[in-house]
Amino acid sequence: MKILSVSQTRQADAYTVAHEGISSIELMERASRAFVRWFVPAFSADKHNDIIIFAGTGNNGGDGLAIARLLEAEGYMVEVYIVAGGKESEDFKANLARLTAENKNIKINRLTEGAAMPIIEVSALIIDAILGSGLTRPITEGLIFELINYINALPNLVVAVDIPTGLFTDQPSTGAVICAAYTCTFEYPKLSFLFPATYPYVGEFTIQPIGLSQEFIHQAQTVNRYIINKTVARFFKVRDKFAHKGVFGHALLVVGSYGKMGAAILATKACLRAGVGLVTVHVPTCGYEIMQTSVPEAMVSLDEDQHIFTRVYDIHKYSTVALGCGLSTKNKTRNALCYVLKNLTMPVVLDADALNILGQSPDWLEFIPKDSILTPHPKEFERLFGTTTDDFERYDLQRRKAQELGVYVILKGANTCIATPQGDCFFNSTGNPGMGTAGSGDVLTGILCGLLAQHYTPLEACILGVYLHGLSGDIAAEAKSQEALTAGDIIDYLGEAFKYIHGNR
Repeated sequence: MKILSVSQTRQADAYTVAHEGISSIELMERASRAFVRWFVPAFSADKHNDIIIFAGTGNNGGDGLAIARLLEAEGYMVEVYIVAGGKESEDFKANLARLTAENKNIKINRLTEGAAMPIIEVSALIIDAILGSGLTRPITEGLIFELINYINALPNLVVAVDIPTGLFTDQPSTGAVICAAYTCTFEYPKLSFLFPATYPYVGEFTIQPIGLSQEFIHQAQTVNRYIINKTVARFFKVRDKFAHKGVFGHALLVVGSYGKMGAAILATKACLRAGVGLVTVHVPTCGYEIMQTSVPEAMVSLDEDQHIFTRVYDIHKYSTVALGCGLSTKNKTRNALCYVLKNLTMPVVLDADALNILGQSPDWLEFIPKDSILTPHPKEFERLFGTTTDDFERYDLQRRKAQELGVYVILKGANTCIATPQGDCFFNSTGNPGMGTAGSGDVLTGILCGLLAQHYTPLEACILGVYLHGLSGDIAAEAKSQEALTAGDIIDYLGEAFKYIHGNR
């Protein structure tokens, strides 16, 4: 799913109106009906009877007025506050005239500069339709600034139409912003929805289709995409009846050290569950019995050292290699990692201590084989590439480093972001806070290694890997709760995640 910029969104609206024989007011009606179709089952009139809609005088406010009319027809008690100050758009005027003529039960108020803020019952649900994605400057003063601060101080549930008022789509927001519990956006997500700092404003978001021209969207050039099931279904491989373990690759995992063999077990089990044909795990001598007992399906290669990784032989015979989980950062391990990177030409997966070692020796980054996959969490990302002031700056740095190094950088988080050597970014739609637990990253490394070994391209492995990882976590959380979720549960439910993809191809 493409993520379009503000200007592209305007162009998509205009193209749809021009080429599909509808008016802009009809497109607004589509958006309002899409909002209501989502809203009614989510917030029943029995529990949320009183609805307060704050509507600006532009097109976002026009949406709000249409939503007021439609919700009243669904049995809600609706009151509207029109926030004065801006120029009234033609579609806003048309919806106001229709609302006034057709709905005598809806009270319409005008909120002006200097007026007292309305008294709102605690039980009322607030819908924010003040300003949309056309925002051009931060809100730092005036009526809307005061209103935003007033609404944010209320205990009421807030739902935003398309985008919370005050939030920019493509850049950091430095002014006042509505803090919504839910946001209903249209056709595709906004880029700013996908970063940690904006969650307090956006809350949980849903994407509702409104029939924008698919021809325009198909032709639109964008570097940002949102991973959904349809994304992975395009390249997901169905197994041939006569396939055998030799077809599905032989993966090598260089993982584990004294006291950190759990990471090795998790990565190895995940690699196997991801569908690889054969797995060899290279561990220090102290890990031999642990691995043979915990993962009997894997073959074990022993290091010469009792406690850490220092050397591995015949590395070129494997389909792919992953390094880092529980590896340690001792000098012998550092030198061994450098040797492996210098002598491999195939893409590798690097995580955890492999990334920490590279962060300590940034000049070694140039040794990473092209098209390799790096999987840092935010702190590891900082150690690798430096600190940034906000999410957008970190996003720019992630894209730039992926291009400079010719690698895939997977920045793990709530909407895990994959930056490619071509400068594209893919944001994941699956996953939940329960996955923020020890070993979850080791599981992802194992999945990625297993997919690479099965001859998925590095990009396909990244997209399918993060989607499967998050989807399995979602299924596990549904069964066990987010609070009780462990990394091992993610592995256990990988089969259900694969079945889901199979069933929705």
